[in-house]
Amino acid sequence: MPIEQGKVKRQEIKMLNRKLLEVSGVMNVESFDSEEFLLETECGFLMIKGSNLHIKNLSLEQGLVAIEGLVNELAYVDTNAQGKPKGFLGKLFK
Repeated sequence: MPIEQGKVKRQEIKMLNRKLLEVSGVMNVESFDSEEFLLETECGFLMIKGSNLHIKNLSLEQGLVAIEGLVNELAYVDTNAQGKPKGFLGKLFK
């Protein structure tokens, strides 16, 4: 597990039949729509792609997010120098 300034990072991701996704260790919801969520987590930025996605439960105090819909993809994305995820054009013109 990564260790940062004495703090152990922990994240759990649970998925049930690609229709319910529960993520812990969430610090912020950067953006979301019915096809894509971008979550800032203890382990980096997590991109979730699918269809008919919506938030079922959200508790940033506890670091928990539950998302319903059809999940097609989960991926951690690279960040730029400012610590924000690179956009499509940033990835295209490396």
